[in-house]
Amino acid sequence: MEITKIGSRASAKGPEGWFTGAVRIDPLFEANEARRGASALVTFEPGARTAWHTHPLGQTLIVTAGSGWVQREGGALENIFPGDVVWFEPNEKHWHGATATTGMSHIAIQENLDGKVVDWMEQVADDAYSQGK
Repeated sequence: MEITKIGSRASAKGPEGWFTGAVRIDPLFEANEARRGASALVTFEPGARTAWHTHPLGQTLIVTAGSGWVQREGGALENIFPGDVVWFEPNEKHWHGATATTGMSHIAIQENLDGKVVDWMEQVADDAYSQGK
């Protein structure tokens, strides 16, 4: 058994290449010899969002607070709320973040494949994001 105490892992600002707007990442757990999964609590201020990206083994989001938007390539913008669970298929291009007026937090869980959990791509254009209003 392993217990990771609150505050034992420092919060980090979401890197500009991966996010638009103010984002805080609080690591929860990382992959190790016995576990492929990694997880973080990600908090988006209003208007903040990820860049487009994929995950080699997919990604699960568990919304914990606020309201947000998710979108997969070619799909409609979807509203998400606390308690919602979102699954993105392996290599499904997508983005997620807060709405324009309300912050959002989610737990993100993804698995490591050959040392990689994510492929970051281009930023979500402001005009595409603003379609959610």
